[in-house]
Amino acid sequence: MSILDDLATTIAARRGADPGTSWTAKLLSDGPEKCAEKFGEEAIEAVIEAVRGDRERLTAEAADVLYHLLVMLTARDVAFEDVLAELARREGTSGIAEKQGRNG
Repeated sequence: MSILDDLATTIAARRGADPGTSWTAKLLSDGPEKCAEKFGEEAIEAVIEAVRGDRERLTAEAADVLYHLLVMLTARDVAFEDVLAELARREGTSGIAEKQGRNG
């Protein structure tokens, strides 16, 4: 089990926790739209640090992005295991070929 598996499990467990004592529970109680908005904010902050070239800040922002991605997935009842299964399905496929094979 990886740290991301552990984090996904913790986030799922906090879904019913008290929003007054858990940041994760607060995010989830604000609804999936707010979780998506927060993920977007963190992604933009990571992009800014990538452009600036600050490795330490980018590392911290990347950790925030991963956390908020898992919260967003939980808010929409998308299991982390399903994301991993999709990545496994794509393994060994060229990114170009995968994009060309998408529907829509």
